[in-house]
Amino acid sequence: MHQEYQEDSEYPKLMDNNDPLGRFRQRFYLKKGNIYMCGNSLGLASKDAEDCILQAIEKWKDEAIKIWNVDDHKYYLYSNYLANLMAPLVGADPEEIAITGGTTINIHQAISTFYKPTEDRYKILVDDINFPTDRYAVDSQVRLHGYTPEEAVKVVKSHNLLMNEDDIINAMTDDVAIVLLPTVYYRSAQVLDMVKISKAAKEKGIIIGWDLCHAAGSIEVNLKEVDADFAMWCTYKYLNGGPGSAAALYINRKHFTKLPGLAGWFGNKHNTQFLLKQEFDHQQNASGWQTGTPSVFSMATLEGSLKIMNEAGITNIRRKSLHITGYLMFLIESKLKEYGFAIGNLKEDEKRGGHVCLEHDEGYRISMALKAKGVVPDFRDPNVIRLTPAALYTSYEEVYKMVDILLDIAKTESYKSFNKNRNFVV
Repeated sequence: MHQEYQEDSEYPKLMDNNDPLGRFRQRFYLKKGNIYMCGNSLGLASKDAEDCILQAIEKWKDEAIKIWNVDDHKYYLYSNYLANLMAPLVGADPEEIAITGGTTINIHQAISTFYKPTEDRYKILVDDINFPTDRYAVDSQVRLHGYTPEEAVKVVKSHNLLMNEDDIINAMTDDVAIVLLPTVYYRSAQVLDMVKISKAAKEKGIIIGWDLCHAAGSIEVNLKEVDADFAMWCTYKYLNGGPGSAAALYINRKHFTKLPGLAGWFGNKHNTQFLLKQEFDHQQNASGWQTGTPSVFSMATLEGSLKIMNEAGITNIRRKSLHITGYLMFLIESKLKEYGFAIGNLKEDEKRGGHVCLEHDEGYRISMALKAKGVVPDFRDPNVIRLTPAALYTSYEEVYKMVDILLDIAKTESYKSFNKNRNFVV
């Protein structure tokens, strides 16, 4: 964590005035009187995303069915178009990326493609603190092959909500067929060493896949260096694609000849697609793992947001993210520790993602008190307030003001006026 931070109110103004990414802030819709700290869950709307979806609507209005043929088939081949924008952010070739479906269905697609259990090798290795949808999908897939999760899902235990990479590697026994892990943990912000873990899996002949949901758009990822077999990620968090925007699926080019586990007509070669044959003619790149017709409106917003991301550059985004989250941690430790607050994430730059995990025994009610004062965080049981100063649209001054609001909530104990019962979405 950086050591040059200062507590005074002039420091954040100085940082904002010299922020090379500060110009992007005006391209997002920021609500007056609000401090938005929830980009790890849903990124803000941008004017660029709005422009792209309005363009798509205009094309639909003007062209109707011909929308699929205009602009060199842009919307018909929208996944390919967006893959070119996504590739630099994750260190992959565009041909290795499909923009399609949602994260969970893409997990199903990948596992159903690569999971070929044998009598000796039939287990899928996971951890006990990943976002639950990954585990739900894995459990479903082993059931489809006639196993119970107790038989075929091997779980590596965490320690104090953190994973030990050596524990993961040591669990890669001869009966493990696939490993599926997150790059960044949603609750603790811990970053795993993808290269180390993937190398160990390859040496043992195990298929390795990664969930990049809390990594893509937040940290630098190089899938070519990692040489993972597959990966998937959502696009509505740090990538700012909008609620439920189309997800991404990565298939390493060495597997292009494999048949998808879940085949659909949009994975057919495009030059034979409208021959409408009853036999699947697999497009042998990642687009061959698409199933249905592109969901244009859930992809158009992503077009605008990816253009912003590439204009800013993922290296610059990561640099500011580390600095501004480091500043937040500095203020927490200098102003809030005596009121029962603690930092629940690792502090080393290379071991933490884009959000700060603020822990407090009254975390839920404090998060409600923050919202009442115009600060938007989210909460994760049992005691974590997740705070995300997003590199493209959060200012240092907002971080400073938010910590002052937290200090006031703690001093006055105003959180006690809020009910402990959970809201539907927190």
